[in-house]
Amino acid sequence: MDITRRALFLGGFVALAGGALAAGAVLRPRQLAPARVYSERGLAIRGTDPVAYFTEGRPRAGDPSITHLWTGATWAFVTAENRDRFAAEPTAYAPQYGGFCAWAVAAKGQLFSTQPENWAIVDGKLYLNFNDDVQATWDADRAGFISLGDMRWPEIVAET
Repeated sequence: MDITRRALFLGGFVALAGGALAAGAVLRPRQLAPARVYSERGLAIRGTDPVAYFTEGRPRAGDPSITHLWTGATWAFVTAENRDRFAAEPTAYAPQYGGFCAWAVAAKGQLFSTQPENWAIVDGKLYLNFNDDVQATWDADRAGFISLGDMRWPEIVAET
């Protein structure tokens, strides 16, 4: 009888833990690890502070004296506070697809450069695009392009 109760208790605990993990997965959006990062001369996203998109709602050029090295690229920040936020949780602030053009990753399965002014935050994630025209195309079906980009990104990274 004790074994049966113990088995029921453990089974219930495992079910609750599994449910909690599943709920956690729903509450925390999946962040795709940027195995590759778009950079020019080693500087990620053209020296734009990735945290500023979230805190100020706009791109801001980072200070070249306030940087952090992550994924083989140097990231620049407006303030030391932004740098520290990024350093503590880089995947929360770094652009998806390593800062490469979100539309090109989704639509072409290729890596294109981006402009800091062509951006959007969707479901707490930063996406960058090549230019105004590409941004407008991507904006017309963000969910579709994100879904396709999320599927293609691991394949693109594996090939490069």
